[in-house]
Amino acid sequence: MAPKSSSSANGGSGRTKVGRYELGRTLGEGSFAKVKFARNPQTNENVAIKILDKEKVMKHKMIGQIKREISTMKLVRHPNVIRMHEVMASKTKIYIVLEFVTGGELFDKIASKGRLKEDEARKYFQQLINAVDYCHSRGVYHRDLKPENLLLDANGVLKVSDFGLSALPQQVREDGLLHTTCGTPNYVAPEVINNKGYDGAKADLWSCGVILYVLMAGYLPFEEANLMALYKKIFKADFSCPPWFSSSAKKLIKRILDPSPVTRITIQEVIENEWFKKGYQPPRFVQEDVSLEDVNSIFNETGESPNLVVERRDERPAAPVTMNAFELISKSQGLNLSSLFEKQMGLVKRETRFTSKHPASEIISKIEETATPLGFDVKKNNCKLKLQGEKTGRKGHLSVATEIFEVAPSLYMVEVRKAGGDTLEFHKFYKNLSVGLKDIVWRTGEDAKELTQGVA
Repeated sequence: MAPKSSSSANGGSGRTKVGRYELGRTLGEGSFAKVKFARNPQTNENVAIKILDKEKVMKHKMIGQIKREISTMKLVRHPNVIRMHEVMASKTKIYIVLEFVTGGELFDKIASKGRLKEDEARKYFQQLINAVDYCHSRGVYHRDLKPENLLLDANGVLKVSDFGLSALPQQVREDGLLHTTCGTPNYVAPEVINNKGYDGAKADLWSCGVILYVLMAGYLPFEEANLMALYKKIFKADFSCPPWFSSSAKKLIKRILDPSPVTRITIQEVIENEWFKKGYQPPRFVQEDVSLEDVNSIFNETGESPNLVVERRDERPAAPVTMNAFELISKSQGLNLSSLFEKQMGLVKRETRFTSKHPASEIISKIEETATPLGFDVKKNNCKLKLQGEKTGRKGHLSVATEIFEVAPSLYMVEVRKAGGDTLEFHKFYKNLSVGLKDIVWRTGEDAKELTQGVA
C-alpha cells in the first residue's frame, strides 16, 4: 500500500489540465461543488478551482444561485475578500478560478487558542468590517458570515470567502428588503429568522457582532441544543459578556447585537466607534470597474463561448519536488516545513496535521483503532481514510477525511480535515484523536513541533 508521494501530489503520473491550469489534489467537497488546488505552469501561480457539475446545477434549479455567486465575486475587488480570477466552462462543468490562501480558517485559531486577545480580535474585526462595508457599497450582501467563512492568507490577513448565499440588488423587492432566509442559525439576525423581509446590511452587521463575540470569548453568545430555544434567545438578544471583555467592547457588541434593526448601530457608526478606531488602518487599494457581461456565457451550450474549455489528461510525468524534504530537515533546524508542503502540494495551513516516521500501514491501523471507540465508522481507500461520525451533531453527522503523504523516505505527513459537520465538534474530535496517536507522531526538532502543534 504505497502512500501518495509529494512528487505526485499534483496529479499522479499525469496531470489533468483545464485551460491553462494543472489540477491537483481536492481541497474540499460540498453537495454541488468540489474545490481543487491548481497551478498555472506559465506563471507558477497557485489557485483554487471550484468545480461545479452542470447537470446537478440544472437538476436542482440552482443556475440562478451559481450565476449570483459568480456575479458577486466578480464585483468584489478588495484585499480582505477572496478574489475570483476567472470563470470557465466545459460541456459538463463550470470552473471558478479563485485566489488560493494557505493560512487556514480563522476558526482554527479560536479552536486551538480558546479565544483571542482583545487587540488581536479587534484587528480581525476591523478587516472584516472593511470587507463587509466594501461589499455593501457594491450592492452585495454576504448573508452567511461566520468564522468558517473567514480565511487567513500566509501573512495572517483576513479573507472573506463563500458567497454562495449572497444576494445582488436585483433580488431586493419593492419594499427594499431581502426575503430569503439562509445562513447558519447561531450567526443569523432575528429579522432574518422572522422571514418578514430584512435589510441585508443590518443583518450582516449582526453576524459580524456574533463573530467578534466568538473571537473574544471563544464560544457563541447564543447557544442552545433546541432550535426554538436558540431562536428565542436570538429574538431577545439574551446573552451576557464574559468578565474579560473591556467595557467599551461590551458596549459596542451590545449595540451591534440589538434585536431591532431600526435601532441597531450602522456599519458607519461602528467605524467611528472609539474601540474600533484603536490602531485602525483603512485599506488602500485601487478601485476596479468590473463587467458582468460574460457571466451568462458559461452556460452557453452553442460552443461559441470564449470561456469554453476542455478537461484533458496530460500523461507526461509530474515534476518532482525539487529538494528532498528529509535533506531540508537535516540541513536546517530552523526551517518551517509547512511552507514547503503548502507550496509544492497545495496544502492549507492546518492545526490538524502531523508528521510520523512509522510505516503508512501502521498509521492507518492506529487511526482506525483510535477513531472507532470515539464513535466513528472508518472507510479505507489506499492512503485515504473517511471517518463518519455515528452521532448527529449540531450540523448533522461529523465527517472527517484523512490522507497520508510520503514527503521523504520513511517520513510521512498526515493531514486530518473536516469533510462535513460542525467545525467546533471537529476540533474536539481531533484533540481526542491526537491523544490516541501520540505514540506515532514524530517529535524531533523544531520543524516537527511546528507541524504537530495541534498534537500535544
